[in-house]
Amino acid sequence: MKKPVVLFPYVEAGMGHVAPMRAIATTFKQLYGDLVECVETKFYTDGGNPVLAEFERLMCKSVIDSNRNCLLGFFMSFNMKFWGAKIATAASANCLKRGAGKLAVKRMEELAPDLVMSTHWSTNYFAKKCAANPLTALYCPDARTYPLFNYPCDLALIPTRAGYEEALKKYRRRYTPENLKYVPALIRGDAFSVTADKRALREKLGLETDKFTVVLVEGGYGIGKMTKICRRALERDIPVTLVPVCGKNEELYNRMQTWKSGKNCSLHPVGYTDALPEYLAAADLFCGKSGANVFAEACFFGVPQIVTKYASGVEKLNGEYYVKKIKTALKIFNAEKVVNKIEEFAASPEKLAPLKQAAEAQRQNYGAEQTARLIYSLLKTRFPQLPDDRS
Repeated sequence: MKKPVVLFPYVEAGMGHVAPMRAIATTFKQLYGDLVECVETKFYTDGGNPVLAEFERLMCKSVIDSNRNCLLGFFMSFNMKFWGAKIATAASANCLKRGAGKLAVKRMEELAPDLVMSTHWSTNYFAKKCAANPLTALYCPDARTYPLFNYPCDLALIPTRAGYEEALKKYRRRYTPENLKYVPALIRGDAFSVTADKRALREKLGLETDKFTVVLVEGGYGIGKMTKICRRALERDIPVTLVPVCGKNEELYNRMQTWKSGKNCSLHPVGYTDALPEYLAAADLFCGKSGANVFAEACFFGVPQIVTKYASGVEKLNGEYYVKKIKTALKIFNAEKVVNKIEEFAASPEKLAPLKQAAEAQRQNYGAEQTARLIYSLLKTRFPQLPDDRS
């Protein structure tokens, strides 16, 4: 019997879609790799089609542009809400780059999946346009769902209880408890093996072992408030270690490399890294714009957060979840006030206790196994000859 094909298509449109995909692909292969054929691919670039590669580049550009200009990000979010799931998704998929939509469907059909597991709305959309009609599962990495992630799929997944309950109530025609599931957050698997010993981690990463440590992340492209925050903290020479993670922003990383640490304030810029879980676990405080995945990872390690920016309506929903709902974060958009709060926490770390306790309370809501088992159950609806799930 030919094994069913489960496709895990990676999409870079903001790095928050990549880590969840890596987590679920790894876990699913560990559990069911002997029963199904698991195919991982960088969907828009591995096929070698320049039009599809340009489509992904333009999606990245829209993320970068909205980070640089929040008005654009909020305008895009407004348009999604105004037009609704089907129109907004179709327009985003077919109007960004001429001809990309048809080519994406063709590539999806060439891969011939029986089930497509997506962490980005676009691959779910193109899978649903295939003549073979593969099964589709779509994981929304954000705290609350929104139009691009409300496009029809066979199984929708969301990692927050609040987002799950809101979706069932707000989108009754779209979601039921059968086609929408609340699941643990898909955090990268190596996070579970990171030691909780901050001193040991800081020594390994080349950081001061006994100094209050702040990790700053502004998405995968390093566009936000952390440049101002770091510059002001260095000017004031507050007694902290600053770790700005610049991601793919090489220009910012190279520029920060030329900045000198002060007598009390130490600066350790980091470029694109796979060691982000270790840096987060080593931190006393996290600062950044409210991208869902990195805030979820900070919570996993029990690290309190300061939201420094909303780049879009979607990020506003994320930020409000962490600030108001689970209360692991503060919202401070003014860079000078962020530095004031960092200095206050460094002098009196006990003031972080309520935020830290709230973050630690989220620890049980992580891992990819439940999602993997749900995907396998979905696959069995079309392939009943597959063995029953193994506990």
